[in-house]
Amino acid sequence: MGHERNERRTWAVIWLCVVMMLAEIVGGGLFGSLALVADGLHMSTHAGALLIAALAYTYSRRHANDARFVFGTGKLGDLAGFTSAIVLAMIALLIGYEAVMRLLSSVRIDFNEAIPIAAVGLLVNLASAWLLSGGDQHGHHHGHSHGHGGAHHEETRLVDTAFGVVAMEVFEEGVPPRFRLRFEGQKTPSAITIETIRPDGRRQNFAFADRGAYLESLDEIPEPHEFKALLRLDTATYDLAFTEHDHATVQRDNNMRAAYIHVIADAAISVLAITGLVLARYFGWVWMDPAAGMVGALVIANWSYGLLRDTSGTLLDMNPDQHLMDKVRETIEAGGDRLLDLHLWRLGPGHIGAIVSVLTPEERRDAAFYRARLGRFGWLSHVTIEVRSQREAEAPEGAPGRDPGYSPG
Repeated sequence: MGHERNERRTWAVIWLCVVMMLAEIVGGGLFGSLALVADGLHMSTHAGALLIAALAYTYSRRHANDARFVFGTGKLGDLAGFTSAIVLAMIALLIGYEAVMRLLSSVRIDFNEAIPIAAVGLLVNLASAWLLSGGDQHGHHHGHSHGHGGAHHEETRLVDTAFGVVAMEVFEEGVPPRFRLRFEGQKTPSAITIETIRPDGRRQNFAFADRGAYLESLDEIPEPHEFKALLRLDTATYDLAFTEHDHATVQRDNNMRAAYIHVIADAAISVLAITGLVLARYFGWVWMDPAAGMVGALVIANWSYGLLRDTSGTLLDMNPDQHLMDKVRETIEAGGDRLLDLHLWRLGPGHIGAIVSVLTPEERRDAAFYRARLGRFGWLSHVTIEVRSQREAEAPEGAPGRDPGYSPG
């Protein structure tokens, strides 16, 4: 739904730019204004850049279920964003070159035409920014929206205890958030408590009531849900970490971000142009117009670099975030297992792929066990898990049960 909304917004901005472009070119031709025609042609390049983003959304949607794309079409948005970043870099170079030329050789400026055109361009860009706003920030479901969604997928833990596997979750479907515990084993402890420790050192203890199918904490869990939880079952204690979701890294839509940067860059240029033109007209500072252009070129170049860095990282399957790697590692190794190998890469906005290799002393733990443990991370969309027992790892070469192609290093 988020991508469809972004696609509609992008097409709306394109049509706005096309209408503005035609009005400026036709108006400039009728009234003999070269500046108006020039701004109309500039608007055409703006619409062309946004067209890249719109076509990427359309193609991704139409081929979302195409089996030829083994990991989906999510990266197409990053490819479009990378292309847009190159276009932005070229625009920055052109503006910078023109600014230097005008500093060396001043050009006559018709202020009565130039200032209104820049003002109208700014209004169009502000309208475009308003249409695109929210695409990168709100194009996904937030894990803490109340009133629906039940237990948060990322806030469920499976704990392997002496009483069997215990499912521990934060539940808040139509109710204030509370802990819920479900015991899959035959035995249940006589004493059950949870103590939370916040990053600032604050502690809170939770007692439980029996609700039949599950145990539920008597007290509510305050926001935010970021703390260390100590689950105490009789004399045994189990540490679990609850953290807020990683929206910035996982959910970022670089295609929408590229479209938004195009609009904001154009708006920034309009503001700088208006400032330079006004100062040049009323104070005679003719050099302010090209100086404002140079500042705008540097700003656009900086935005282009950031977009190139992030989109190329996705296209080259770079580690999306070391913090995400650490969270997955902590989750796998929480029960005494050892992570042998881990690869995370970004499949597209809101989706991360993972390849996990685990060495475990417990032979009864299989891939399904670790898949359930990683189920707390709703952004893991494609997970491949290899499980090796300690016995297999220590078996001599050629021994039964030993995989000759396996190396624990």
